[in-house]
Amino acid sequence: MTSTVPAGAAARAARPPGEGRRPAPFRSDRVRAEGRLGWWLAGPAFVVMLAVTAYPILQAVYESLFSFRLTAPDERRFVGLGNYAVVLTDEVWWRNLAVTSLITVVTVVVELLLGFALALVMHRAVQSLRGILRTAILVPYGIITVVSAFAWFYAFDINSGFVNSWFDWVPGIDADLNWFAGTGTSLTVIILSEIWKTTPFISLLLLAGLAQVPTELEEAAKVDGATWWQVLRRVIVPNMKAAIMVAVLFRALDAFRIFDNVFIMTAGANNTEVLS
Repeated sequence: MTSTVPAGAAARAARPPGEGRRPAPFRSDRVRAEGRLGWWLAGPAFVVMLAVTAYPILQAVYESLFSFRLTAPDERRFVGLGNYAVVLTDEVWWRNLAVTSLITVVTVVVELLLGFALALVMHRAVQSLRGILRTAILVPYGIITVVSAFAWFYAFDINSGFVNSWFDWVPGIDADLNWFAGTGTSLTVIILSEIWKTTPFISLLLLAGLAQVPTELEEAAKVDGATWWQVLRRVIVPNMKAAIMVAVLFRALDAFRIFDNVFIMTAGANNTEVLS
């Protein structure tokens, strides 16, 4: 019984070692000089940013290894990882982490969807309406967080709020509903206020990403018979991955340190405390 070897495999086997490897790309002196210039220009800023961020982090880690009172910082006692053990075995810390994570996940997901829809509206709007739409959409983001939190608190307050009387036709809402008396309803108001306040930030970042999508690709997809949904899923979203990742990263970091809305609306009551 004989076996045959494909001609391509025989040719590859006959090549000397290293001959089939792709040669390294040639870099001219100009390209290398431009690379060095880039490092020289960005180097000082990189060093400054590293010093500004690294030193506080290392200092915080160092301080966490000691036990002391803020009123007597010199009277400290080295405890090693004892502080971390206390935190990780504390039920309150884990509950606060769960509440913070819930607020972060829900707000980021909803804001990403709403922000993308608003970005599409602003991007597709006619030239005469773009300025008006962008201004109207970005107004909530320009309001101070404390002012926004108080506005939402008084809107849902059982004594001074108007939400119960306006939406009493919705099942589950009546004039006697106290939104801040339970965990679920309190978190609902907090999440809604966060979504209303920061969705414009997401839409602004996604609008910048939409502007980078080549219109030629969309037109070519439509010529090939692609539907609106296929163009969105196959052309627009893949070309916006960088903008989407930046928007999600920035918003998640911001949402995870939420404090103002929770403090003003509930002050942490009814199991609504967060890590901040």
